[in-house]
Amino acid sequence: MRRVKLSFADRQVEFVDRERALEQVRDWAEKGTYPVQVVYGPEGCGKTAWLLQSVELLRDYGFNVIYVNPIESTARVELGVDDLREKVLALIREAMGQLAWGKVIWAVIDIAREALEAGTRRLAVIVDDIFQAIGIDKAAIYVKGLLGILEHPPVEYERVVAVVATSEGLSLREIGRHNWAEFKPTWNMAKGGFEKLYEQIPGGKPPFNDAWQETGGNPRMLLRLYRAGWSVDAVVRELIREKGITPQFINKWRTWLRGAVEDPDVLWSPEAPGELINELISMNLILYNLHDRDPWFWIDQPPPKRDPELGIGKYVAWQTPLHREVVKRALETLGN
Repeated sequence: MRRVKLSFADRQVEFVDRERALEQVRDWAEKGTYPVQVVYGPEGCGKTAWLLQSVELLRDYGFNVIYVNPIESTARVELGVDDLREKVLALIREAMGQLAWGKVIWAVIDIAREALEAGTRRLAVIVDDIFQAIGIDKAAIYVKGLLGILEHPPVEYERVVAVVATSEGLSLREIGRHNWAEFKPTWNMAKGGFEKLYEQIPGGKPPFNDAWQETGGNPRMLLRLYRAGWSVDAVVRELIREKGITPQFINKWRTWLRGAVEDPDVLWSPEAPGELINELISMNLILYNLHDRDPWFWIDQPPPKRDPELGIGKYVAWQTPLHREVVKRALETLGN
């Protein structure tokens, strides 16, 4: 399997780690997926890099592949039928101009059916970070559309792999009301693999353990620190603005936020305000209702059962230590 090259820290780096996650893809390639697989995890944890590497792996297994990522306005179309490949690419180019991603996803579903009708025996449809583009209210119906390919194909096929990836937590509740998908959580990179990525960053940098403690193994946070000259303060201030954390928000929830900074499982308490939990999820600051740490439930290596230094509880976790630091700093500087 060819290792994909990815743009990271002003250079092209080779995909590293995630061997267990790639084994999961090999299993899908050999058996197909049913129902749709919904992969979710922290923002910037490496889902997109893993999916792009998965495209290469699936091609090695003889799959035709449609990969779409609306957030990054990118796509890969590896279809043996030239007319269909050009049709998909034309629709994607149109969507980039019109931001009509809902239309494109339905078109991808239709073209997947056409590809099967045209004789494609092995097909993979991978949609990356779609729910932020189309809206939470439409999440379930698009998953249902993908499930329809698996349940009611136009012709017999050998294997179909249907995967949707997201870092948007609230959409999981909408999808979870139905039996149309199987949820597979993923987490930030394990320490060994993260160190291999860290080593590829050029120039002077802090000791690896400092980078690990600040990012918790999240590649995007590592990149942000690199671009900020390794200034934690600069990254935290940027995130406070990006997440829309206001004095009103801090004053309203100050007591609960202080507790959650110390122990995120405070938010698992029956008394914890649902409104606050929903806001923290929608801001992509926490992951809520974490799965059992049995590796069977996870795409890749699960997080530890608890790690206070990284902000990981048994049921609730800050997406990274920097996300927790954002709230801690806001408590100190915003509001009364």
